[in-house]
Formats: sequence, structure tokens, C-alpha cells
Amino acid sequence: MTYAIVEVAGKQLWVEAGRFYDIDRQGLDPDVALTLENVLLLSHDGETTVGQPYVEGASVEATVMSHLRGKKIIVYKMKPKKKYRKKQGHRQDLTRIMVESISLGGKAIAQNDTADGLPVSESEVEA
Repeated sequence: MTYAIVEVAGKQLWVEAGRFYDIDRQGLDPDVALTLENVLLLSHDGETTVGQPYVEGASVEATVMSHLRGKKIIVYKMKPKKKYRKKQGHRQDLTRIMVESISLGGKAIAQNDTADGLPVSESEVEA
């Protein structure tokens, strides 16, 4: 199993090739390629490489799938015995990315196996 831990939008994210992830909104159009250079950790075939702070020559290639909004979060503030109540909602703007490949030294060590970026179902494998 090959995976990487990358720094994107100020957060650390565990990524694998062929999976999609929701990150904070990026100012990119859908179907645009995105390269994440800030790889903090890389694991391939049981061998783990830890960067200081980043792994040299490692990158993660991804494609922007769509923009969406996260689940609504309710923020409720109150002060007891003072009749102060404040209810407010928030929905985070997100960008969904599909990780296409994980590369080390310019060579892809893990790739998305499907052409359209969607996971393969068992019925497609048997056909």
C-alpha cells in the first residue's frame, strides 16, 4: 500500500492514489490538474520516508473534480440568566480533488488504475 501525507491549505492530509478528498476551497476550475509539492511523509511497500520538513523530489498529482459545500454546523452562544441567545450556522466551502498519482523523483510509484478516475466496481472487473 502506497500513501503520502501532504500539506494542503494549511492542513495535513493522508492521501492514496485513486481516491478523492475534500479540502478547503481552492481557486481552480473543475478538471484542472493540481500538483501538491509539500509531501511530509511517503510510504511505499513498507518503506517509509519522512521529510525534514518535506520529502525531496516527491509530489502528488491530483485533478479538481468539483466545488461543493460541507455539512452545516450550528454555532449557539448563550449567557445564562442574562437572556442572551445567539444561533448562527456555517457551511464550509470545499473543493473535491481526485488523487491521480504519487511520484518520487519524477517516477510515479502509485497511480489511479481507472481512466475516468472513478473506482472500479466488481462487475466491471468480471466483464
